[in-house]
Amino acid sequence: MSPQKPRVLVVEDEPAQREVLAYNLEAEGYLVIRAQDGDEALLLVDEDQPDVIVLDWMLPGVSGIEICRRLKMRAETRAIPVIMLSARGEEVDRVRGLETGADDYVVKPYSLVELMARVRTQLRRVRPAAAGEMLEFSDIALDAETHRVTRGGNSLKLGPTEFRLLSTFMEKPGRVWSREQLLDRVWGRDIYVDTRTVDVHIGRLRKALCQFGGDDPLRTVRGAGYALG
Repeated sequence: MSPQKPRVLVVEDEPAQREVLAYNLEAEGYLVIRAQDGDEALLLVDEDQPDVIVLDWMLPGVSGIEICRRLKMRAETRAIPVIMLSARGEEVDRVRGLETGADDYVVKPYSLVELMARVRTQLRRVRPAAAGEMLEFSDIALDAETHRVTRGGNSLKLGPTEFRLLSTFMEKPGRVWSREQLLDRVWGRDIYVDTRTVDVHIGRLRKALCQFGGDDPLRTVRGAGYALG
């Protein structure tokens, strides 16, 4: 089973532009979700929370600026990076977009190469393991590129599922993940797996992390799920 691809939501009302963006993002290895207006975008964010949003300013109905404002007001969507696309290149417009909460602002017509680089930059912030970054927590180090994990300098043997679980935990230390959230992130929405399977793999991960001694860094939060640290 391959790691879950980072999800990018493209919100663009112009079909040709939307497909060009989707094609290039998919070529970079992302799972692309498409929305043609603001209402659809808000629904999709709730149904299938993306890792990064590429959002056009000028949309029919609810504008991109308003979508951005609503997302940044909600605790559960505030951290999703938003890259605003706009034909408005004046400084006052860029400032307005950024003050509304956009994490980046790209003026049309834009270079696709540059936009892909900006998406990667935002992804590194929210899912460093998916971007191939090295993660560290206490004495644990995870190299996402080589799929190697060490603790206290000792190399750990982890199965692929345990590796993806640890990547998820190490991207957001302290965050409590429910079993359903872990199933979505590690196994994927399209695969049916019993929630008890999560407990089995958490047990294996704990055993692997403590194979050379040391305290168990994983925390069971009764009625809520699991957390690292």
